[in-house]
Amino acid sequence: MPMPMQYIDEFRDPVHARGLALRIAELAARAAAARGRALQIMEFCGGHTHTIFRYGIEQMLPPEVELVHGPGCPVCVLPLGRIDDALSVALRPQVIFTTFGDAMRVPGAQGSLLQAKGAGADVRMVYSPLDALQVARANPGREVVFFALGFETTMPATALTVLQADREGLRNFSLLCCHIATAPTLRAVLDEPGLGLDGFLAPGHVSMVTGAEPFQFVARDYRKPIVITGFEPVDVLQSLWMVLRQIDEGRAEVENQYSRVVDTSGNRAALQAMAQVFEAGEDAHWRGLGAIGGSGFRLRGRFAAYDAEARFPVPAATREEPPGCQCGEVLRGMLQPQNCRMFGKGCDPANPLGALMVSSEGACAAYYNYRHRQTEPAR
Repeated sequence: MPMPMQYIDEFRDPVHARGLALRIAELAARAAAARGRALQIMEFCGGHTHTIFRYGIEQMLPPEVELVHGPGCPVCVLPLGRIDDALSVALRPQVIFTTFGDAMRVPGAQGSLLQAKGAGADVRMVYSPLDALQVARANPGREVVFFALGFETTMPATALTVLQADREGLRNFSLLCCHIATAPTLRAVLDEPGLGLDGFLAPGHVSMVTGAEPFQFVARDYRKPIVITGFEPVDVLQSLWMVLRQIDEGRAEVENQYSRVVDTSGNRAALQAMAQVFEAGEDAHWRGLGAIGGSGFRLRGRFAAYDAEARFPVPAATREEPPGCQCGEVLRGMLQPQNCRMFGKGCDPANPLGALMVSSEGACAAYYNYRHRQTEPAR
């Protein structure tokens, strides 16, 4: 087992990274020979995808290891219809619509929030839901709506903001709730026909909140190893080594590489706030994955007054992807970004056709910025 590290430069140490790459190659050769094929490891989280492309980790791996880029970017899995719901609220003259910056440019069928802002809608970028709450305090005569996005990582902050609004009696604040759960999505990926995954890198930020329990089913029900992973290059390489070691030893367990941040039991205060404000079990529609049962959250009845969809009518319509867009196949791990027929042609970060080219954690944007641009011919 590699020695524990303390400082950030150690997690980017090329000597240590090369040593891990050699260990990975040794394990992968044995495991691939036993299976008669290359091993497919999925990193679920978009943060890991970003690290993999930024630091060239794929180029360090032997041919016996293939990385599959998963759906773990909450902006990337927003369906077009949900963007249109947001636009229908944001375009109301009495509304100040607040959102994280990476959701501003995601295209819906009716355009993007950034385009709506350019057309005169009062759309404001915020860094946290508490910023949105401050906007509501400063504008008592306006309705302030926060676009509540993300997996369990961002849910505690949203929950605490609702609790604060309730304590202050702020009735001009509400959420357009699009929070989603990681575990049902992972199960949907595992149930995808023809996708022969051998192991997983579990999202470290989600695990910081939830702990390891939500991922136990991967090992228990599907007999796949899964490792909770940090976000530096050595984190990713060490986690790949841990997955391959499990495969080599015939084990399937949940292991925690990110132990410097993640407690296996999770963050109790965060979980309590989430449970107080939200209830799980809603069917949610995902870009590229369709409807996933039990993957959505809604506000509990006690806090229903803070639900923007109870205040404003929204279309709630499902929309097809734009012609030629293959975001769904990339999200499901069926297609590498560079093999999309629109990649770098009708779709690039300056003019995104799909959400995967918008967010910095999207697989297409990461590949474009860190590999495609490095290898395209000089002009």
